[in-house]
Amino acid sequence: MEELLYTLNPAQRHAVTFGDGPLLIIAGAGSGKTRVLTYRIAYLLWRGVPPETILALTFTNKAADEMRQRITALVGSSRAQRLWMGTFHSVFARILRAEAERLGYTPDYTIYDTEDSTGLLRFLLRQLGIGPHVLDPSAARHAISRLKNQLISWQEAAAAATTPRERLVAQLYREYDQQLRANNAMDFDDLLLNTIRLFHHHPDVLARYQERFRYVFVDEYQDTNRAQYVALRLLSSRFRNLCVVGDDAQSIYRWRGADIRNILDFERDFPDATLIRLEQNYRSTKRILALADALIRHNRHQIPKQLWTENPDGEPATLLVCADERDEAAQVVEYIRWEHERGRRYGEIAVLYRTNAQSQPLEEACRRAGIPYVLVGSLSFYQRKEIKDALAYIRLLVNPADSVSWLRILNVPPRGIGAATLEHLRTAARQWNCSFFDALQRCDSIPEIRRSARETLRQLIELLHRFRTALGSYPLEVLVLEYLEAVGLLGYYRGDEDEERYQNLERFIATVAEYAEQSPAPTLQEYLQHVSLVSEIDQAPATGEAVMLMTLHAAKGLEFPVVFITGVEDGLLPIAHAARVLEELEEERRLLYVGITRAQHRLYLSYAQYRRRWGEVLPSRPSPFLSELPAEHIRIEYSPNAVPGAGVFAHRPQASADTSPAVSDDGFSGMRPGARVRHPVFGIGLVESLSGHGQERRVLVRFATVGRKLLLLRYAQLQVLE
Repeated sequence: MEELLYTLNPAQRHAVTFGDGPLLIIAGAGSGKTRVLTYRIAYLLWRGVPPETILALTFTNKAADEMRQRITALVGSSRAQRLWMGTFHSVFARILRAEAERLGYTPDYTIYDTEDSTGLLRFLLRQLGIGPHVLDPSAARHAISRLKNQLISWQEAAAAATTPRERLVAQLYREYDQQLRANNAMDFDDLLLNTIRLFHHHPDVLARYQERFRYVFVDEYQDTNRAQYVALRLLSSRFRNLCVVGDDAQSIYRWRGADIRNILDFERDFPDATLIRLEQNYRSTKRILALADALIRHNRHQIPKQLWTENPDGEPATLLVCADERDEAAQVVEYIRWEHERGRRYGEIAVLYRTNAQSQPLEEACRRAGIPYVLVGSLSFYQRKEIKDALAYIRLLVNPADSVSWLRILNVPPRGIGAATLEHLRTAARQWNCSFFDALQRCDSIPEIRRSARETLRQLIELLHRFRTALGSYPLEVLVLEYLEAVGLLGYYRGDEDEERYQNLERFIATVAEYAEQSPAPTLQEYLQHVSLVSEIDQAPATGEAVMLMTLHAAKGLEFPVVFITGVEDGLLPIAHAARVLEELEEERRLLYVGITRAQHRLYLSYAQYRRRWGEVLPSRPSPFLSELPAEHIRIEYSPNAVPGAGVFAHRPQASADTSPAVSDDGFSGMRPGARVRHPVFGIGLVESLSGHGQERRVLVRFATVGRKLLLLRYAQLQVLE
């Protein structure tokens, strides 16, 4: 043990050898947190503390396994196996198995996962006669989960409800809770909630577990929610040997219930607590740390700390200013090539982004360049449910006989076309010896199908025929956008609580626009073929020698020699809704901090001056966070397609007078089909058509360099040429 302690720096050694009492270890990024945690547990065992009296809680099974392996290497398997170690849910489930009868369950209770819970809520909503347009099952699950994590019962939720939606959620919560009990089942949130109920209602049980767990450790304490906080306070209140390790600057899970106040208020909750800061960073260069430190200092709510390192100064970070997201992806790929040619392995490079929808142009660019990549923690873009739904609709425009696509979309969004209707259609197709589509068109001749369902099917078929007739009459991206709006798919996902699904559809429309720009004679058939081939080859390489593509959230806890952070734009990072709430804005800043501190040697940031939204090219603003970074540690590189000097560190782009379109009271002066115009990025083009009215007026321009672009006129900064 003495030899192990000798390898630690003074702050680490202090944390490992600390005696009894509450202990808060603020572990900065790259400061050896896991090492300190495992060494401290090993130190207690070396002092003679029985292993079974130590409880160590983590947030992932991977983290628990890594910790156990390290402790096993230090103290041997016989003692390591006797530790209580695992995730909150696994440890509390183990306690509840032993004590289930005290709460009215049997020890063989079932644990419902997210899909099980959503399915049960879908069934209950149907029983209550509530359609998904009123309350979606996934949104209901999110709402009930939030209530449970805040320790709010359905009775309390009902008493506090003031709006129709809140009353509906409370009613559903009650039905859901009763059904879970009838099924002898618990969902993930119940594993926490029922453990707290057990301890509150049975003091003898609480006393037994307090006696057992004399030392309680918590990793990533900044990610705990209210229920976890209460359970920890109860368990540790007797011996008060609660050691929590975390970093308030890396608290990025507020959206799933994490409460940063748990770590910020630890010293208030435990006035006799000892605070130890681990500030020496072993991961990054001095310049990367300087950027991270300068950024996070802008947060009001934090525990002051200053990371430092004995590592070299390193290179300044590179800020890539790009024309649009395709250009951004191309520039990132060029710099990946540059790093690889200088000896960097692909597996040492990570590309990070705020939302999953941003992966699509990066995936395309990597495939075109032959660069192997792995999409971490997410489905490939074209495999996501909302994208597969959209593709199924489009396939029917090309091939109405595609029965697989019909079966996928008939009730997406929900139209009251249930399993019975589908079976009647399939039966009719077999009896009449015709295709599923033919049976659909003859649904009036199937008396078993309800009249309302027949009318719904007729309307959908008429809609399909109308848009099939329009093929070739409009730009592809316009046709697809209006078609998906008309069938209700965009409205369905627009109301989804998971706003990223809607953003993915926005990105999908942009892929259609990009394809149309690149193809001399674009057709839906060719586009679908392109997408099908992409899906076939979109497999992760068998080896680890691949660039990692992942969200900033997924990157937490990882490190890479080279890191790219893309889309550092206002509306993406920070995400659009965060600007309205200080707590959310500070979490977005912490998210960028996490991204920056993943980098060991080289850091690249990038943003696009324009980004496609629903097939339109709209201007983007650099993230306000960029202006918080010290300029002496950043080198700016402009893409050949970008506009140099266009407000790199400004909150708003500065439009010059000679590029702003002239605007009259009744429209845009001189803007008409056949007019020659100049765009600040795309150069000179010819106006082909105008559509929409007022602030939503659009212009379709064919540019000599990049082909056709559909632009929102009020943002396009077009200059009409004489």
